[in-house]
Amino acid sequence: MTALEPTILATSGGHRVGGRTRVMFDALVHHAVDLSGVHGRRPRIMYVGTAIGDAEHFASRMTEAARVAGFDLTPLHLFPMPNVEDVEGAVLDHDVVWVMGGSVVNLLAVWRAHGLDRIMKRAWQAGVVLSGVSAGSICWFQGGATDSFGPELRPVTNGLGFLPYGNGVHYDSDEGRRPLMHRLVADGTLPAAHCTDDGVGLVYRGTELVEAVTEIPGKAAYMVTRNGDRAEEERVEPRLLTSSGR
Repeated sequence: MTALEPTILATSGGHRVGGRTRVMFDALVHHAVDLSGVHGRRPRIMYVGTAIGDAEHFASRMTEAARVAGFDLTPLHLFPMPNVEDVEGAVLDHDVVWVMGGSVVNLLAVWRAHGLDRIMKRAWQAGVVLSGVSAGSICWFQGGATDSFGPELRPVTNGLGFLPYGNGVHYDSDEGRRPLMHRLVADGTLPAAHCTDDGVGLVYRGTELVEAVTEIPGKAAYMVTRNGDRAEEERVEPRLLTSSGR
């Protein structure tokens, strides 16, 4: 079972500290599974940790979080080489791809070197739900604001472009991101941008934004558009998800 049309859930959340585990999946990860339409068996999630260098300790934590949630999780490693022989077949065999945050610049470079950018597009078109947090959100768009180059935020403009917008993440927790996103939209470096507070996700069917959702009450999404030489921002109230994502 896959989504009925190409689906992306781009987020600034999805994880929280667990009780018996270091990490638990929050409502946004559960919602990604819901969007896939899987039923009658354990959902299959592919975890992609390229943006943090395929850190094995975090892949282990995500595997444990999946066990607690009742999901089967497969880590896709690209360091020092792909850990599966048929990368495309492995990706297409899953219901959801969840991409971890970290360096979106490094993620994009490594994915392109291995052809994973093209594989992800084919998976998206085939109905595998593409999702992720932070760098795992920005990657699906034209670009956004990143600290991949150092502590000072800079633009990244060579995203995969499945979604024809800019993307701002951690909009309420990193004070430099809002003004930079406004500047990048105002000067035309990025197209109109869709931005998320921590805990908020954006659901796209094809390239159309159909809903904003949140796992944290009081948070919001934002549309940033260009008006002349200025940027204008509109707040979008998201739907509150339950802790199980349903």
